[in-house]
Amino acid sequence: MNQEFTFPGTSLRVRRMGYGAMQLAGRDGDKVVWGQPRDIPAAIEVLREAVASGVNHIDTSDYYGPHVTNQIIRKALHPYGDDLVIVTKVGARRGADGSWPHARSRQEIIDAVHDNLRNLGVDSLQIVNLRLGGFSAPVDEPFEEPLTTLAELRRQGLVQHIGLSTVSARQLAEAQAITEIICIQNLYNLAQRGDDAFIDDLAARNIAYVPYFPMGGFSPLQSAALEATAASLEATPMQVALAWLLQRAFNILLIPGTSSVGHLRENLAAAKLALPPDAIAELDQLGVNSRSAARQE
Repeated sequence: MNQEFTFPGTSLRVRRMGYGAMQLAGRDGDKVVWGQPRDIPAAIEVLREAVASGVNHIDTSDYYGPHVTNQIIRKALHPYGDDLVIVTKVGARRGADGSWPHARSRQEIIDAVHDNLRNLGVDSLQIVNLRLGGFSAPVDEPFEEPLTTLAELRRQGLVQHIGLSTVSARQLAEAQAITEIICIQNLYNLAQRGDDAFIDDLAARNIAYVPYFPMGGFSPLQSAALEATAASLEATPMQVALAWLLQRAFNILLIPGTSSVGHLRENLAAAKLALPPDAIAELDQLGVNSRSAARQE
């Protein structure tokens, strides 16, 4: 299994097991991913341990915190190594109540890019994902203005490459008429398999697919089946879920997040977990059963 991936049309080569920085931010009651973490040195340690362990793909956004995760990344890792790829996203902001409203006007996109540049301490953002859709699924909505703005910022050199988050295959085709798209970030895991055909199509075009919430939306029966498989392999359920994703398609890049060094090490170990064919066949059934149940509802 190939452990590295090169984004199409670029020299950006990353290890397929990356790190998502969202969990580095704090929490204030019901406001999640909000404010400073309780232990900033521990957050810095997690980032430095990730990079020391070979991670060179970090996913973040300036609306995490807001501003917090990017500031911690800068404090922990700046000046950045030549092989480190930091992927950020725009298209939302944080309300004072902790909400995540859309922020997709031309000026909001420009402001978001400059916020990321400032807080990360860079002159150009390597990859910027435009977040569309809802929390877990694409929504049929216009996006020409924000994407055109990102394309203009790319021509100015402030953005190097562009991706999309929470989109359909049709939306990708529409976006590609505006600018080149090198990666997609959607909800996908063992149980949530709606993007199976989309992933295969992207793989044929060498476009990266970055699934988020690798353990999200599992039913109790699915969780029990995953736990049984994990026990038979002497691994954790998360490790098995991550290993399955890595073996699902060569263009899948993972960004599991954590604020714990111990949990980070467990996640990274999943890259070395080779699932035998019988385990893969059993795990594949989790998605088949999920689709069958959905059709019956």
